This record gives sequence, C-alpha cells and structure tokens, in this order.
Amino acid sequence: MTQNVWFIAAIWMALALSASLISIWAGISVALVEILVGVVAGNFLGIHATTDWINFLALLGSGVLTFLAGAEIDPRSLKANLRASGFIGILSFGVPFAIVWLFAQFVLRWPLQQAQIAGVALSTTSVAVVYAVMIEGGYSDTAMGKTILAACFITDLGTVLALGVLFANFNMWLVLFVVVMCVVLWFMPAWTQFIIVRLGATRVSEPEVKFIFFILFFLGGLATTAKSEAVLPAYLVGLAVSGVFLRDKTLLNRMRSIAFAIFTPFYFIKAGLYVSLPALWTGLGIIGALLLLKMITKLVGVFPLARMHYMGKREASYTTLLMATGLTFGTISALFGLQNKIIDQQQYTILVSVVILSAFIPTLIAQKFFQPSVEAMHAWGRLYRKRMRVLSVEDVGNNGDMKNE
Repeated sequence: MTQNVWFIAAIWMALALSASLISIWAGISVALVEILVGVVAGNFLGIHATTDWINFLALLGSGVLTFLAGAEIDPRSLKANLRASGFIGILSFGVPFAIVWLFAQFVLRWPLQQAQIAGVALSTTSVAVVYAVMIEGGYSDTAMGKTILAACFITDLGTVLALGVLFANFNMWLVLFVVVMCVVLWFMPAWTQFIIVRLGATRVSEPEVKFIFFILFFLGGLATTAKSEAVLPAYLVGLAVSGVFLRDKTLLNRMRSIAFAIFTPFYFIKAGLYVSLPALWTGLGIIGALLLLKMITKLVGVFPLARMHYMGKREASYTTLLMATGLTFGTISALFGLQNKIIDQQQYTILVSVVILSAFIPTLIAQKFFQPSVEAMHAWGRLYRKRMRVLSVEDVGNNGDMKNE
C-alpha cells in the first residue's frame, strides 16, 4: 500500500482536505493549518518519507505561491505610497535581519551561514496573513491598507534578494541567469497581455496560465543551475505582471485556485513534516527568545517610521504588529537552509516554530487591542496626501529660493 502512488496521493490529499476544513472552522489561514497538520502527521502518524513527485509538487508550490504574492501587489498603490511603504518596508526587513543574524552568531554561537539563514527567516512579513486581515477588515481599499501591503512586498523582496545573494554561487551561470531574468521581466507584461487578448479569452486550454508556468519553470531551472533560489525570479515575475493581473482578476483567481488546491498543500504539509516535537521542547527557550527578538526589532524598525508618516499611536502599533507577522517566506527560507544542509533539523524546527508563532501572536494582539476603524485608515490617507503636497510645494519653493540666490 505504501508503494502505491494512488494511495500515497490519497493520504496527502486527505491531509490537505482536513487542513482546509479545520481552516474554515477555526478561521485561521489554511497555510498555517497545513503546516500544523504536517507536524501532527510527522510526529504522530508516522508519515515521514516523501517521493520525487511529492518533492516536485512541494517545490512548485513554493514557487507559485511566491509568484502570486508578487502578483497581488497593486503597482499604482506601490507608486502612490512609495515613500511611506518604502521606508517602513526597508527597515522592517533590515533591522530584524541584522539583529537576529548577530544574535544567532554571537549569542547562540551558530556558524555564519546558519546565523544568516536565521536572520533571513525571521526578517519576513507574511503577505498572506496581512492580506487576509486587510480583506476581512475591509481595509484593502484604504490608503493605509494599501501602504501596509506595499511595505510587506518591500520587506519580502529584501528577504528574497538576501536569500539569493548570500547563498548564490557566483559564476557564468549566475550572470546568464541575471541577464535572462532582466530581459524576461522587461517583456513579461507585454507578452502576457498579448496572449490574454489574442488567445486566453476564448480558449479552454488556458494558454496564458501555461505560458506563466513555462516562464516560472524556465527561470527556476536557470536559478537552480546558478545555485540561487527559484523563489527570487518567481517573486519578480509576479510583480512584473501585477498590472496585468489587476486588470484581469479572472486569471489571478485561476492561478490562485490551481496553487491552493494542488501545489501549496504539498509544500506546507511537507514543511510541517520536518518539525520534530522533541527538538521543539529542547529548544523552547531559544524559540521564545527569537520570537521576542523578532517582535522587538520590528517595533524598533517600523513604529517610529509609522509615527513619522503621520500615523496615530493606535494605527502605528497596528501596522507594526502586522509587519511582525511571518509565514510563507520564513518557512521557505528555513526549508531552503535545511534542504541545502546549511542548518540541521533542530535549527529548522526552532526557526519554523518561531515563524508559526509570529503568524499567530502579533495578529491576535493587533486585532484584539489596536484594530483601527476603516474611517481612521481613510483619514490617514487624506492626511498623508495633504502633507505630501505641502512638502512638495515647500521643496519647489526652496529650490526657487536657491536659484534666486
């Protein structure tokens, strides 16, 4: 039975189905529940071994999920609120990355690359969690909601770039990969729009979806050959076509349905299989310390900038707590370290446990104690635009005074 591919597939889909039902019943992100189901399956049901096809589907799940995270970004919102979201996003990544890296290397005595994986994994912000909160609270159409989502993108872009740069093998393959990726990113919006207009609207065979998968597979293959990480081109391609997806929500919904029905359950359940509960208990003190460190560094990096950009204390606290969440990119980074033998299973368990807790705790605190009203988030947008116009006028006036002098 264990050698029968159909029974193996049935067991994995049963796990995915149970996670989906639990997610609906509990109102928790399905990705988070799938990881927890994987933990239970690995520690209590004796499901440890994976096959080549399961590994491939899990790998594909991480790439498609990363692509969708980039494709969810509204480019107009990113441009309109670039100053606020840019500063918040950069420090939201930079401060936790540097502090956690130093803490892991000099306090926990982890070797350099292991400490770097810890810094990358715990610098992330969960686009999936924040996006769900924005939709459920009715904040996605507010200027503040769009600014927070854009800041999440910039944070995770820093994470993806750090993962690619720190662990890349600098050779001719890497040069070829960078050149090809730049060309693809430049032409990707036009290519995708052409296929949608000329073919996609009337074809049952879904050529536009197949085209996107072809690009993701091809760039992922180049990235792997160059000893980089396939999520890097997937995220950037998603951002490149986000404007096209914004105009064609049907394509986005198709891609999301395919990903969450088939690919991502294998990725998240497999991630949970690697969590060892005995290792979890032995590392409980380190897990608590790293979780606290992540939340403090996010507070240091985000809260002052949120206040500088005219958010009230409640809204700034809410923004900070949401930026402290982590899930998808944290688990991707930790799993990358484990699969490439950079970290061991106990370190992986510690990092993934911190990531999972950071998806729960900051979100619960934010929604329980600091959740702003929709009106307050709209009001911030009006105030921010007004202040930006004033600053622009002052800059023009100062430039004129300098020229007169």
